[in-house]
Parts: sequence; C-alpha cells; structure tokens
Amino acid sequence: MTRDAATHAPSQAGRSPLSLAQHPRPSHVRPMKAFLTLTWTESKLFLREPSATFFTLGFPLLLLFAFGAIFGNGPASAPGDVGYTTRAVPGYVALTIGSLGLLSLPITLATQRDQGILRRFRATPLRPTIVLGTQAAVNLVMLLVSTALLLVAAPIAYAVPLPPSSLLALGALLFAGIAFLSLGFLLGALMPTARAAQSVGMALFFPMLFLSGAAIPQFLFPDWLTTASLALPLTHVTRLLQDAWLHGQWNGTAALVLAATGVVSAVVAAWAFRWS
Repeated sequence: MTRDAATHAPSQAGRSPLSLAQHPRPSHVRPMKAFLTLTWTESKLFLREPSATFFTLGFPLLLLFAFGAIFGNGPASAPGDVGYTTRAVPGYVALTIGSLGLLSLPITLATQRDQGILRRFRATPLRPTIVLGTQAAVNLVMLLVSTALLLVAAPIAYAVPLPPSSLLALGALLFAGIAFLSLGFLLGALMPTARAAQSVGMALFFPMLFLSGAAIPQFLFPDWLTTASLALPLTHVTRLLQDAWLHGQWNGTAALVLAATGVVSAVVAAWAFRWS
C-alpha cells in the first residue's frame, strides 16, 4: 500500500494552516489543465503500487467470490427479502471506502511529505487546492472503478440485482467517499511519517472492516456488538450504502454522522496540515 518512504524525520518548521491568501500563484497557470495532468500522473502511480491496487480493486472481488461461494444468494441465505451476496455487496463497497480513506490517502500524503514531494509542489505555481484535490480525485476515481467492477461481477456470478435508484446509490457512494477521504486527509496531516500513517491506518481499518458490517454482515452479530459498532464511522458508511442500494432509501442518521465526521476532519486537517 505504501510508496517507498524516506527515512529521515520531517521538519516541523513547515507546519501551518492551509492558506491560499498567503501564497499567491501566478495567473498564467491553467488550473484545470494542471489538475487533470496531475490526476492522470497520480492515477498511474497508484496503479503501479501492487498493494494499493489489490486492496482497492482486487480484495472486494475476492470477498465477493469467496463468501458468494460459501453462502450463495438464495432466499434462505440471509434474513429478510434479499440474499446474502446481495446484502453483502454494499459492504464490499464500504470496505473500499475504508481502505482508501484510512490507508491509501494518508500513507500517500505522509510518503510525499517524507520524500520532499509536497515541499517541492509548494514551491511551484500549483495552488494547494490542485495538489490536494488531485489526491481526492484519484481516490474517488479508484472508488468508482472498484464499484463498477463489483456491479459487473455480482450480477453475472450471483444474480445480484442493480440498485433500484442509480442516482441515489451514486449520491450515497460519493457522499460517503468524500466524508471518509476527509478523515484520510486528517490522518495524513497528523502522521509524521509514512510508517506511522501505515501503522495507525491499519490499526483503525481492520477492526472497522470486521465490526462495521463491511466484510461480515451484521445480522450475524450479537445485539451488543451491533450496538457497539455504531461508534465506528465505517458502520455508518455501510448502512448508508445498504439502505440506498437495497431499499432505495436515504439513511439520514448515517448521513448526519458522516457529514459531522467529514466536516470536523476537514477543519482539523486544514489547521494541522504541513508541507514539510
């Protein structure tokens, strides 16, 4: 999941809030062209990292086929009106969101800081919004690609129906993805090194993976564990996606929790972010 990080400790001298006003940029730079070029470059770098590609594109498919082979998707495979695999697919999408927000994004930011890449970006005419927005865009694109692969594979392999409202499902996907990427920016701002970002990210990701309903549906959990899992942001991602994808409904409670998580994370990340 990591790109090779430098071993030296980053300087604390560059620590400051993100401020566009304090760093004016020359007007001759074309922001959209720069954004698209940098996004394309970062996307290729993302796909060249085997662990990042596996967790984002391969791992959800692996779970789909593994648990689909075990439980199937028949009427008796899960309680309620949908089969096990149909119920599980939104959770696999939530898994991807968790992986991108807790591992991919913060590790990339910490690695680029370690290697002095962020500091060099800061010295170019590129605006901070372009540099950081590129990272968000790359991760959102990978989320969409991963989701598309699941939406192709699940109906073919296990007759999983498509969401009843495509627009609602897409809105829930982007809403949850952006909220969780804000958490990723927060971790990337606070973690001093790429190794620290990886360690903290994995310590957060794997408990959420198994307790949020993303990898294992919560109808298999005892009641007390289901209630305790409400403390995890990824639980609300899973519930938001499940309600939108399975029932065509917007889960207001889950959306409110994710909105609060995203706003608080973004504010703290903007204050704590440093370029070197």
